[in-house]
Amino acid sequence: MSYSYLETMKSDIQDWIDENIDYIKDEVDDISDIDAVAEYLNDALWVEDSVTGNGSGSYTFDRAEAKENVQGDPNAMDYVKDLCDEFGEDPKTIAEKFMNDDWEWFDVSIRCYLLGQVIYEVLESGIMDKYQ
Repeated sequence: MSYSYLETMKSDIQDWIDENIDYIKDEVDDISDIDAVAEYLNDALWVEDSVTGNGSGSYTFDRAEAKENVQGDPNAMDYVKDLCDEFGEDPKTIAEKFMNDDWEWFDVSIRCYLLGQVIYEVLESGIMDKYQ
């Protein structure tokens, strides 16, 4: 099975923007300001289950599906290594999560790690232009 966190998250973020554009316009003074929109989206989506799963601790609500996501993305272990540095995770914690089959933790952590990057990719694609 092949899976791409980047592509899935791009789609999820685009869908969330489309569904919540009125809230974004209420909260961001100038939606043409990519940095302002990105800051708002990062705050809002960090705990959005439909994008990161961080609100509840699960994006999939299914341990087996989370495992498929992690194992299906060829970059997943690189993301885990990078998020250890970025989030200050102890390698012992990673080992314990792995030994306990806590695939939802890996799945959510990867999504949180990639969130800022993917938000900018989505915004730089011009998605906000249709709402100006």
